[in-house]
Amino acid sequence: MSRFLGEIRQAGYVVDDIEAAMDYWSRVLGVGPFFYKEQVPIENYTYRGETYRPHNSVALANSGPLQIELIQTRNDAPSMYRDFKQAGHRGLQHVAYWTDNYDADLERLMKQGFAPVMSGEVGERGRFVYFDTEYHPGTVIELSEVAGPKGKMFQLIREASEGWDGRDPVRPFPDLSRL
Repeated sequence: MSRFLGEIRQAGYVVDDIEAAMDYWSRVLGVGPFFYKEQVPIENYTYRGETYRPHNSVALANSGPLQIELIQTRNDAPSMYRDFKQAGHRGLQHVAYWTDNYDADLERLMKQGFAPVMSGEVGERGRFVYFDTEYHPGTVIELSEVAGPKGKMFQLIREASEGWDGRDPVRPFPDLSRL
């Protein structure tokens, strides 16, 4: 439990080959099923105050209450993921705290001195921000809004993991517009 925002809800891993990573996590570690999106539709994306068009593939699965996120960058758009890879790292890049009170939590963290580096939106009420907290690899903090459709999708992913029997280890992302 964090004294800042409660439980860490997601561990985000930057990988070179997302298909191989999904196979490893599901086959060897027994985590799944993974919900995969080849290109995440990120809107209003900024990195260090500049706007870019990232192309990231993402796979999400749960192990109990902890969501595992696998991320593969597919272009050279500036991002904290790219920085992590260029520094020679692979593996755990960030931990995420989930909130349904994004504006208040963001304001509180910024008053505490947390500096935003990367932000954007995935669907309605799916804002996210990554802070400049990487004092050693794997310590970037993400604040992720999980209200609305994104929150429903995360619940669906967790429910799919409960009692998962190993079949269909990779599935498409649910359509956020239908949630």
